[in-house]
Amino acid sequence: MAEETIFSKIIRREIPAEILFQDELVTAFRDISAKAPTHILIIPNHLIPTVNDIKASDEKALGRMMSVAAKLAQEEGVAEGGYRLIMNCNEDAGQEVFHIHMHLLGGHALGPMLSQKR
Repeated sequence: MAEETIFSKIIRREIPAEILFQDELVTAFRDISAKAPTHILIIPNHLIPTVNDIKASDEKALGRMMSVAAKLAQEEGVAEGGYRLIMNCNEDAGQEVFHIHMHLLGGHALGPMLSQKR
């Protein structure tokens, strides 16, 4: 059984966050450890620990995450210049909070997706 995360408390507004969007399916808020001028996290309101745990019943929330990302990119002024959407799955990918979340990053050139390691 999945455990509650810090994101669960943000969704319920029990801890402070700069919430930019919230409806019955998803919540979006600014990342407190921003890696770009625009760094927003978009999360489903119900706990899904990793991408591996997604079920067909989650499709509406996942689709909403994408449409909210496009809306916020426009509002933040990064849509035209470009932005990146990232979802990490498990430790090797860098997932730190086990409640799936999409990072929306933009505001300057983001460079290559991955660095070469040899």
